[in-house]
Amino acid sequence: MRARNEKTMSFFLRACATSLILLIAGPVPLASQQAASPAPPPAEEKPAPYDLQLARLAEILGSLHYLRDLCGEENGNWRASMQEMLESDTANEPNRRARLTAAFNRGYRSFAAVHTTCTEAARAAEERHRNEGATLAGEIAARFGN
Repeated sequence: MRARNEKTMSFFLRACATSLILLIAGPVPLASQQAASPAPPPAEEKPAPYDLQLARLAEILGSLHYLRDLCGEENGNWRASMQEMLESDTANEPNRRARLTAAFNRGYRSFAAVHTTCTEAARAAEERHRNEGATLAGEIAARFGN
């Protein structure tokens, strides 16, 4: 019982000493609070009229990236194409960039879940997606390009 009382008393004394030190020192402002200026409000992201088509194109690029690599095709770095699209179209829009990146990854994973070897079905899917992507890119450029 005596050891328990000594532990309680020791804790109580440390707590009192800490409180006393804090009272004597007074409030100490944090340097980061003094120097920090208020962060600018995030830029409002307005959806582009072609966002749905762009998301589909990103998904196609992800699919092509997986399928072309699976079948050993050398030409066409679809990941680099996606990176260029992100840099040119989502400069200061992190949410939009995240949505397009998610679409690319969704396209990649959807084929990775089904095709583990290069088959005729994988080659046919790659060709269909390549054609759809080319058509979609042409439509976006013709309708919304400068």
